[in-house]
Amino acid sequence: MEHQPLRILFLCTHNSARSILAEALLNHLAGGRFIAFSAGSSPRENQHPNPLALRVLRMAGVPTDGLRSKSWDEFAAAGAPRMDLVITVCDNAAGEPCPYWPGGPATAHWGYADPSGQAGTEEDRLEAFRRTLDAIRQRLQAMLALPPDRLERANLQSAARELASR
Repeated sequence: MEHQPLRILFLCTHNSARSILAEALLNHLAGGRFIAFSAGSSPRENQHPNPLALRVLRMAGVPTDGLRSKSWDEFAAAGAPRMDLVITVCDNAAGEPCPYWPGGPATAHWGYADPSGQAGTEEDRLEAFRRTLDAIRQRLQAMLALPPDRLERANLQSAARELASR
């Protein structure tokens, strides 16, 4: 019996850096086992991800076509894709009251420092994005390595929350 891919929504306040990195990287690594999305509570007004996030993804060989900053309201609306797991990737979004997610998905918080806040040269700032991408990659690879029973709906929340400590 073939399983449907798990749908994961990554949330960050502005949906311009960490959540975009997670969405693009998981879609790149997942081999169809997962479908990743990202959104934010207060997305960037111009609807564009941070240019350094896009640059570091391209440097890592991860496609960036179609990535855009979007409101989490898109995923709480009627007709939105039903999520299996919602992961906050910044502490601000984790503390905000989230919309009602249809279907009652599992939730977890994987906190990462905001690479957008890095001061210094462009190379210093780019290195902060690389470090964040590497940290996200470690957790995503650990999730991809989980046995299928840990990814079943009944176990998904505890599995995702355990990965937060890695």
